Amino acid sequence: METNGTRLRLLWSDIHGIERGKYLYGDWNARGRANFCLATFPLTFDREILPIEGLAFDVGLPDLEASIEQDTLRPGWEPGTTVGIGRLGRLGAPLPVDPRHLLEQAVSSWIARGLTPQIAFEFEFYLLRPDGDTGWAPLRTPGSRVYGTGTAVDPDGVVAAIVDAASDAGLDVEAWCTEFDDSQFEVNIRYRDAVTAADDAFLFRVLAHEIATSRGHRATFIGRPFAERGGSGLHVNISFWDAAGRNVLFDPNDPDGLSDLARSCMGGMLAHHEGTAAILAPTVNAYKRLLPDMMNGYWANWGHDDRTVAIRIGPDRGDATRLENRVPDGACNPYLAAAALLHACRFGVEDAMTMPPAQPVAAQPTGDHVPATLEAAVEAMGRDERLCDALGAPFVDAFSQLKLAEWKRYTEAVDDPMAPEPTPWELDYYTPFF
Repeated sequence: METNGTRLRLLWSDIHGIERGKYLYGDWNARGRANFCLATFPLTFDREILPIEGLAFDVGLPDLEASIEQDTLRPGWEPGTTVGIGRLGRLGAPLPVDPRHLLEQAVSSWIARGLTPQIAFEFEFYLLRPDGDTGWAPLRTPGSRVYGTGTAVDPDGVVAAIVDAASDAGLDVEAWCTEFDDSQFEVNIRYRDAVTAADDAFLFRVLAHEIATSRGHRATFIGRPFAERGGSGLHVNISFWDAAGRNVLFDPNDPDGLSDLARSCMGGMLAHHEGTAAILAPTVNAYKRLLPDMMNGYWANWGHDDRTVAIRIGPDRGDATRLENRVPDGACNPYLAAAALLHACRFGVEDAMTMPPAQPVAAQPTGDHVPATLEAAVEAMGRDERLCDALGAPFVDAFSQLKLAEWKRYTEAVDDPMAPEPTPWELDYYTPFF
């Protein structure tokens, strides 16, 4: 793309999924990179540097390098600005805690099988206005409706501006509308290869926050910001394509149109339902959404065109065949969520897993489910040895320490950490970022 006369906003994701970056001026394309401090990775949301081995004071707070990924350059949503993603490294080697690198590793295992993972992200989020005091409240839209469009649901035009900016920045937005509750919206981004799709998802969340802020609003992607309203998910749609461009989840000779590979992938995700939860739902607030009586991915189950289960197989077949994982919410790191799910799918294929019977419609689910809290989810991830081996000890250690520190802050700040309702602490701690 043409970059003359523009600055570069070079961005990359930390473990939380928070964007880090710099504005680069002059001949930034010739320089090709920018330096940052490695100790960004052990930072909590409130900027405490945790003593995580190999990332902080024990190694002297050294540099890491972010090299410009040329194929990620795109028009930005700020005037005169190009946006690009940085490839992280240190001393010529990739960073073992870099979420994008971890996704690339997960993809490479599938490429070695002759298959290319494709992913599409469906975001749900709430749009908020100042509440007249010091906080934020949902929009008041009496004319809102499910699958709503236009000024009745987006009276200030903020969501329309977000989607227009996303399209101008090269994100292939397929659709947007309201979700179930007023002030809640859904934006669907078309499937792409896994890393590029995660780049798009990462940038979309940054863009949505900034466009909303520029218009005096706040967009929040956390799982359940309000006790009296439904939660928001991030549905991750997965498919695999062979060298001939065929979607190998589809089998025209199968009564359900599903290949053995599709069944094994689903079996793998269900088998690692508990172990992947901390990555798919990485905040205290996520477990206020993942409750047994809400439409989400609490139970380890699946169904045909069933929105109450963890893994939904929609009615589309042929090239549109996909596995829709409904556990994550929009505060997860899209690189890590995609990596964890691709590993789980691979485990299912390697072990020739089969999937259990579909969840009967309207029947009470039973069996395995996500852990009850962020702390319990981190512990469950640690017990999933295969997932931990795939992600690597440096990442698992850093992620676990960050999330347990987050849990500790929460338990020290609230009276009843096990209460199912969202607390003001969660809104204050998370919504400035997600």
